[in-house]
Amino acid sequence: MLQRSSWNISAWQIRHAVHILKQGGLIAYPTEAVFGLGCLPDNTEAVKKLLQLKQRPIEKGLILLASELSQLEPYLSLLNHQILQKIQSSWPGPTTWILPTPAETSPLLKGKFNTIAVRISAHPIVRELCHQCQSPIISTSANITGKNMSYSAFDVRRQFKNHLDYILNGPLGSSDKPTVIKDAITDQVIRY
Repeated sequence: MLQRSSWNISAWQIRHAVHILKQGGLIAYPTEAVFGLGCLPDNTEAVKKLLQLKQRPIEKGLILLASELSQLEPYLSLLNHQILQKIQSSWPGPTTWILPTPAETSPLLKGKFNTIAVRISAHPIVRELCHQCQSPIISTSANITGKNMSYSAFDVRRQFKNHLDYILNGPLGSSDKPTVIKDAITDQVIRY
């Protein structure tokens, strides 16, 4: 993991973002390519607020980011060795995998599907947030559905004004486009 000094953010900023997430708040934060909106996935009210603020249809589902596989396990059905090997060989990194999820997983997270999108991020800020929260965090691009994505804290503020609890202003990763999304069972590419 990179040294915090190279992230251009302070330990206080990370702790503050973690505190807000644990209190049920919504944050914006840098990811591999764009700023994301997030909250903790087990806080139903926060997830509803995020979907409403973004104007994202519930049916589409959301992505969960984590710093390690164990954080995602409660949201995943049992995976065979071949599938586990495939996804783990791409992580941490910019590949989001669509995987089977238990029936009891909230429709707010999985949408209309019996699968869920997950990624172990290589972005050091995302990894630190997940590590300190001891939880995955929701990730959806920090824009109102149909509007331009946010590539800076300024872009986030312009779209969401004061409707977020915190904007964690840090550097984006080195990707020039949102992460690839693949179905782990069929190998179909959902998003390039």
